[in-house]
Amino acid sequence: MVDRAISIMDLDPGIAGAIKACNSVLQMRFPVKIRGKLEIFTGWRAVHSTHRLPAKGGIRFAPGVNQDEVEALAALMTFKCAIVDVPFGGSKGGLIIDPRKYDRDEMQQITRRFTLELVRKGFLSPATNVPAPDMGTGQREMAWMADTYKHLHPEDINYAACVTGKPVHHGGIRGRTEATGRGVQYALREYFRHPDDVKAANLEGGLGAKRIVIQGLGNVGYHAAKFLSEEDGSKIIAIIERDGALIDEDGLSVEDVYRYIVENKTIKGYPGARFVEEGAKVLEMDCDILIPAALEAQIHEGNADRIQARLIAEAANGPVTYGADQKLQQRGVIILPDAYVNAGGVTVSYFEWIRNISHIRFGRMQRRQDELRGHQIAAMLEEHTGVHVAEDLKENLTRGADELDLVRSGLDDTMRLAFQDMKSLRLGNEQVDSYRVAAYVVAIKKIATSYIDIGVY
Repeated sequence: MVDRAISIMDLDPGIAGAIKACNSVLQMRFPVKIRGKLEIFTGWRAVHSTHRLPAKGGIRFAPGVNQDEVEALAALMTFKCAIVDVPFGGSKGGLIIDPRKYDRDEMQQITRRFTLELVRKGFLSPATNVPAPDMGTGQREMAWMADTYKHLHPEDINYAACVTGKPVHHGGIRGRTEATGRGVQYALREYFRHPDDVKAANLEGGLGAKRIVIQGLGNVGYHAAKFLSEEDGSKIIAIIERDGALIDEDGLSVEDVYRYIVENKTIKGYPGARFVEEGAKVLEMDCDILIPAALEAQIHEGNADRIQARLIAEAANGPVTYGADQKLQQRGVIILPDAYVNAGGVTVSYFEWIRNISHIRFGRMQRRQDELRGHQIAAMLEEHTGVHVAEDLKENLTRGADELDLVRSGLDDTMRLAFQDMKSLRLGNEQVDSYRVAAYVVAIKKIATSYIDIGVY
């Protein structure tokens, strides 16, 4: 996909080669004593690019992690950051482990030892390499990693910035947990603000009442589906999970399904919806929008011809293979690429990193001033018009923005501007025939400019 973008650009081959190359990969094997026996764990941390520092990317805990996957995801992080104007390089990490087989204390022991290896080798630092949560990891793992780094470097006052996605009371930022799902929502909202794009997908109107099929009700899929259904009026007509799928043409309650999964560890037996055991087949269901938010390569050459969605928003990393992408494009199916759609996570991670480096909560200095200004405006309106301002309007006018408001505002602005960059490029270049190509061209142009500016020839 990168090659396809480079082929239509007037780019120096040497620069192109430098952009494609993965700078460095650390492989580590380390022992941890679990239940009286030593177990050997294998992990990686890849750095694709350091044209901006720090390099940024998640840590994945999963049984199927391998070096090729880690390197590919590190490259994707570089392009993702460039698309949404986050000044980071790309990195990614992974550990071969099934977290379900270990209790909390064992996971803490393993995570802290993995962190020790990363720090010792220079692959974890607030200035050079900043991990975040990914598949199999979350706030608790990030808190353990930050605490381990703090003990190894007690002199570093910016220690909290060594990872993002931490709990709020340990230096995290409000809105980070749902950031990727919220970014999916904002990406779709921006798409539906452009009638010509909506028409190109053989759709009409706004997001309201659009029929959506979502694959994966993890962190990203749950929040995206919840926000789209509760705030935009979309209908989630199918939810696909690893053990099957639920279908209801009248719309599923995302919150109820999620609570059922948490309590029962399965979607089987969920009342009020039709259960389909072969979940992958539901990807081919007729719908307006398909949101694959689970694993990579879920839409491939074997099922691409049967996909009936008009618009695909890639919430997962690489859910559509290269061959399937070609087939779907030929059929006129619009795909919003993963490098754009799921960039909400790294965008809010950037906000968290800034917060940790600056050592101040967003909104702390200006919130009360904003409230005072709002009260003054309301009083002026009442004085000059002689009309009492309604209480709900006055409350909205006089409320100062808190950290969560500012995070959402920044994320919304980021997703809007990134889409508009891709759209402008498509309109100005006939060779850019899809949003995926547009996304990569936008990213590669920015990275190439950076390489040229610093004298990398």
